[in-house]
Formats: sequence, structure tokens, C-alpha cells
Amino acid sequence: MGWNEPPGGNRDRDPWGGRNKNDGPPDLDEVVRKMQQGLGRLFGRKTASTDAGPPIPIAIWLLFIVVLLIFCVIDMVYFVDTQERGVVLRFGRYDRTWQPGLNIRLPRPIETVELVNVEKIRSLSHKNNMLTQDENIVDVEVAVQWKIKDPAQYLFSVRQPDETLNNIVESAVREVIGKSKLDFVLTEGRSRIAQSQMELIQETVDDYAMGILVSTVEMQPAKPPEQVKDAFDDAIKAREDEQRLVNESEAYVNDIIPRARGGAARIMEEANGYKARIIAQAEGDAARFDQLLAEYSKAPEITRKRMYLDTMESVLSNTNKVLLDADGNNSLMYLPLDRLLDQSRTGSQPQTQESTTRIIESQGSVVNGNARTVPDSRSRGVR
Repeated sequence: MGWNEPPGGNRDRDPWGGRNKNDGPPDLDEVVRKMQQGLGRLFGRKTASTDAGPPIPIAIWLLFIVVLLIFCVIDMVYFVDTQERGVVLRFGRYDRTWQPGLNIRLPRPIETVELVNVEKIRSLSHKNNMLTQDENIVDVEVAVQWKIKDPAQYLFSVRQPDETLNNIVESAVREVIGKSKLDFVLTEGRSRIAQSQMELIQETVDDYAMGILVSTVEMQPAKPPEQVKDAFDDAIKAREDEQRLVNESEAYVNDIIPRARGGAARIMEEANGYKARIIAQAEGDAARFDQLLAEYSKAPEITRKRMYLDTMESVLSNTNKVLLDADGNNSLMYLPLDRLLDQSRTGSQPQTQESTTRIIESQGSVVNGNARTVPDSRSRGVR
């Protein structure tokens, strides 16, 4: 048919003509009627037949219901990891908190779950110029590590917990630094200031019920302003020299005092030993004298002679000279035993009677063959 052919009996093929009523998309009312009929047949109800078309098969409805049930079951079962906690919201309101493991909830949108990692260590840092107690400016940098302690409080107690925690850290650092002097901040007070900051931050967080646990607070070495940095460096060096000298003095004191105490204790022990020895010796001499007195009272002459001999033996035993009394001559002869002893020490052969006589004659002394010696004097020798 040409383009100018008038509309005829077959209007279905005319692209600009009207369409058949049955070939267009189904009306919404017809779709609703078909669904009603299908549900009615499913539950045993009879509906009036209309010209809306054939009913929907029951198998399709059963398949739809089964798929819906499977989706609900899958959506109700929820698994929470070990490091996480599940915060359950029922219609947007907090209901309960899940522990790690397998949990069940009502299908969405009745209940929803928000997972919160409670084992993750989070950190934030703050750096700024601050004023100390003695009105000095110092540059302070603080690093804070924290984690979530209570997921429900962390999500719902404060609107922006991370920003709020940052403000709390800044406020706590300024408060602690403002109560400390500059020398204390720059030198030995860093650890104590960090501990005070941590306690103050945790106390404020607990007051706000934010559900946050502060793990550590690390304070970097504070720095003075650049304009006075050289002067502060000199002061710090002088303070370090002072501390070094104090430590050396304490080391010297710790070394010399124990020595002095040890020497004093040694002298005391020696004195006590000398005292005990003298007392024991005196007591022994007294006891010996008592025994000697008893023997002297029994035989005075014999005891006196014995005492004389013991005394002479004790005196002569400490000298290297021997005196000989020769018969027929009142002169005392000198025997050079020291030379004999020196020769024996140098490894020479033992002196015979003949060599001894020659030595005596070389000294200008005459020895008779029957010379007598003091009893036991030769055997005693030199000690």
C-alpha cells in the first residue's frame, strides 16, 4: 500500500493509524483483577468470571511465596565477626547489642544492624602553641590512641564522637600545660604530663558517656618558640651539666662512704680480736703462773733452775751467735755460724769438722780438742 493510500480495513499495519484494543499493554485494573482471582483460587474462593483474561497459575504464586520466605530467612540470619559488635535498631531505635557469632533479627525494614569494630586502635594527634603557668609559650604535640568500648554509646550518645573527642583532647592538653611551668614541660615532666592528660581525657569521655577507652597518650618533646630557642637550649645544657655533676657527686659519695664504713668495721674487728687475744694471753699467763707457783712451792731449787734454763733457751734461740767455753782458758771464743749458714744457703757442701776448724783459726782463735759447748746450743743453731 502506498503512502497516500486511505485507511482501509487493515489498520493494524498503519503506523499512523489506530491500534487494536487487544494488542496494547494490559490495563492496571485488569492486572489487579487477575491477582485477586489468582489469590481467590489459591484460598478456595470463587470469583465472578470476567473478560479480563486467563487467571495466573497457582504454581507461580507458590514459587513467589517460597522465594519470599527464603529471602526473609537469609535476611534474618546475621553473622558478627570476632572483632566486631552488632548494634540492632528496631524501626531506627536502639534495641540490643550482638556479640560475635551467629545471630537472628527481624527482616528489614523492621530491624537493621550496624557493625562496629571494637578492637581497632584509632589515633588522633593535636599540635598547637600553648601557654604555661609561668606565662611562656611552648609548642606541644600530643598523639592519642583509643578504641571503642561501648558501641551503643559511641553511636548514639554524641552526634559526632570523633570531632568531640578531638575537642576534648585539645581542652585537656591545654588545661594540663596551663598548670605546669615551662621548665617542667621541657625537661623531666613529659611523662607525668602525658599521664595527667590521659586521666583527664578518660574522665571527660566517661562523663559524656561516649563509649570510648583511651589506650595511650604520647607527648612529643615540647619546643620553645623560635625567637628564644637558643636561650632555652643554653639553659637546658646548663641544667644537664648540673644534673651530671650531681650524679657524679652522688656516685662518689656512694663509693667513699661504703669504703669508710668497711674500713671502720675492719678496724673494729681487729681491735676486738686484739682485745680477745690479749685477754686470753693474760688469762693463760696467770693460769701458768698459778701452776708454776704450785710446783715451785714443792721444789724451789729445781724449779728455779728449770726456769733459768728455759729463759736462756728462749733468749739464745733468737740469735745467730754461739758462745763456747773452752777448758783451761777463760776467754770466750767466737764461732762465725753466720758465714757457715750463708755458705749452706748458696748451695755449698756441708761443712766438715776440719773446714770448721780452719774457719775458726782464720779468725785468730785457738780451739782445743776437748772444748765444751753450752748444752744443746749446737743443736739449736740459728732461728
